Amino acid sequence: MADSSGSATSGRMLCSIPERFQLHVAMLLLQFGYAGFHVVSRAALNMGVSKLVFPVYRNIIALLLLLPFAYFLEKKDRPAITLNFLGQFFLLALVGITANQGFYLLGLENTSPTFASAIQNSVPAITFLMAVILRIEQVRLNRKDGVAKVTGTILCVAGATVITLYKGPTIYSPTPPLHSSIITTTTTTPQIFDFGSLSLGDAKGKNWTLGCLYLIGHCLSWSAWLVLQAPVLKKYPARLSVTSYTCFFGLLQFLLIALVLERDAQAWVFHSGGEAFTILYAGVVASGIAFAVQIWCIDRGGPVFVAVYQPVQTFVVAIMASLALGEEFYLGGIIGAVLIVAGLYLVLWGKNEEKKFIKEQLAISLNVEHSIIRPTSHAKASLTQPLLPSSTENV
Repeated sequence: MADSSGSATSGRMLCSIPERFQLHVAMLLLQFGYAGFHVVSRAALNMGVSKLVFPVYRNIIALLLLLPFAYFLEKKDRPAITLNFLGQFFLLALVGITANQGFYLLGLENTSPTFASAIQNSVPAITFLMAVILRIEQVRLNRKDGVAKVTGTILCVAGATVITLYKGPTIYSPTPPLHSSIITTTTTTPQIFDFGSLSLGDAKGKNWTLGCLYLIGHCLSWSAWLVLQAPVLKKYPARLSVTSYTCFFGLLQFLLIALVLERDAQAWVFHSGGEAFTILYAGVVASGIAFAVQIWCIDRGGPVFVAVYQPVQTFVVAIMASLALGEEFYLGGIIGAVLIVAGLYLVLWGKNEEKKFIKEQLAISLNVEHSIIRPTSHAKASLTQPLLPSSTENV
C-alpha cells in the first residue's frame, strides 16, 4: 500500500511539472508561428491578395479546423448558450479578429514585417495596464513580485525597441545571402511559390505614419482581446468553443465588410500557389492553431503571461530574416535579445513569487480560523455539559 501511494504521489508530482513546461514551450512555438506569419502576410500583400478577402479565407479555414474539436471534445463541458454569451462572443470577435486583423494588414501594407513585429511589443505593457485597471492583475509595488513584474515588462519592451532602433556594428553576416540565390533560381526555372522575387522589406512609397497608427490600433485591440477573454472563460470554460464562436462572428463581420467594399470579383480567386499557401498558413497556423494554443495559455497562465512572450517574436523574426532573407546580425539585436530574456525571467519570477505569497497567506488565514474555532467549541462544551442533568435524555 505504501509503495502504491508513494508511486501515485510521485506520478502526480511528475504530472504537475510538464504542465508548466508545456505552457512555456507552447508560448515559444506560438511566437515562431506568428513570426512566420509576418513574412507570409507581407508576401500575400505583395502578390496582390485583397486585404478584405485575405482575412475572410483565413477565418474560414480556422473555423473549419477548430469546429470539430470544439464540438466533440467539449460536448459535455460546454455550458448552455445564451444571448449574453452570444453578445460577449460578438464583442470578442469585433475586438480580437475584425479590428485586430484589419488594423494589422493596413499597418503591414504601409510598413514592414520587422517593424510590425517590433511595434507589437507594446502589447505586454498595454495588456498589463488594462489588466490592472480591470483588476484582473494585481500589482503591489511594496513587494518584490510587483516590482519584478513591472520591471520585467519594461525590459521586454526596451529590448525589442533596441532591436528595432539601434543596429550597431555587424556581429554576424551570412555569406552568401540566401535571398540572392533564391532570386537567381526563380529567374531560370519556374517555381510554384515565388517568394524570392518579392520585396519583403520596408514599404517604399507608403504612408509610414499612417501605417504606425494602424499598428497601434492593432496593438490596442489585441491587448483588449487578451484581457476580455479572461472573464469570459471563467463563465464559459469551454476554451475551444469560445474560440470557434469568436472565429464565426469574426468571419461574419469580415464577410459583410468584404461584400460591401470589395468590388473586384477576381479578388476572391486564387491566381497562384503562393497566394493559396499564404492563406493556408494564415488560417491553419496563425488562426486555427494559434487561437487554440493562446486561449489555453490565457486560461492557465493569465493574459499578462501570454502577452509578455510577445517580445520574443521580434527576436525570432530577426533570426528568420537572417536565415531566409540573408539579413545580418547587429550588436543592437544581441543587446535587445538579452534585455528580452532578462525581462521575461523577471516577469515569470514575479508571477511565481506572487503565487507563493497567495498560498502562504491562504495557509495563514486557515490556521488562524482553526485556532479561533477550536477554543470556542471547547469552551461551549465545558460550560454546557455540567449544567445538563443526567436525566435529560428521558425528558
